[in-house]
Amino acid sequence: MKLGLRPPTALILFGPPGSGKGTQAKLLKECMKVPHISTGDMLREQVASSGPLGQKVKGIMATGRLVPDEVVNELVEERISRDDCARGFILDGYPRTIAQAEQLELTLKPKGFAQVVIHLKVDYTSIIARLTGRRQCPKCGTLYNQSSNPPKNDEQCDLDGTRLVIREDDREEVIRERLEGYDHQTRPILEYFAASGHPFHEVDGNSVGPQAMLQRICGLLAVE
Repeated sequence: MKLGLRPPTALILFGPPGSGKGTQAKLLKECMKVPHISTGDMLREQVASSGPLGQKVKGIMATGRLVPDEVVNELVEERISRDDCARGFILDGYPRTIAQAEQLELTLKPKGFAQVVIHLKVDYTSIIARLTGRRQCPKCGTLYNQSSNPPKNDEQCDLDGTRLVIREDDREEVIRERLEGYDHQTRPILEYFAASGHPFHEVDGNSVGPQAMLQRICGLLAVE
């Protein structure tokens, strides 16, 4: 399926941990035929490049500090100026602050990009149930899920019979903390975009699979 968007479009994707945002970003990349830009990937790319900006980022991260807005803004501006973004792109993990959103507006408006915001809404109870059901083989790394992808033998890896474990990130208290952090950080930026005048859509991701969610998003984007 190809999406008949009027390019260039900057799709800004939000969603809590466990909402399927990463999966949707990959599916939308294929659907829209535009780059998927993740701030985490950008930071790692810059550090690996050993260029001046990469050295600056590496130095900041080495001290344990957060990369400041102005540096992240510079990274994003450099990335979206590349030729592969001329028809549009998907932003994942940016903007994280209102200051970043305001800078993005200043960057995109002269270039003629239309901003469209998609927020994947998934009930936190569902996310917790989904993530706490995950199990991993400590020997080979294979992932299972008690509800959607269970092992053939309870709590044992299908490949080598090793007893499965719960990853630290999948413990309920850790997941709740991550969700609370996401909610605290993201609510102001979502309120900003909802009042910005740009198309803003909240997509219900409860009880639907990745393809059904993709269809919902593509339906919204096709009419922008």
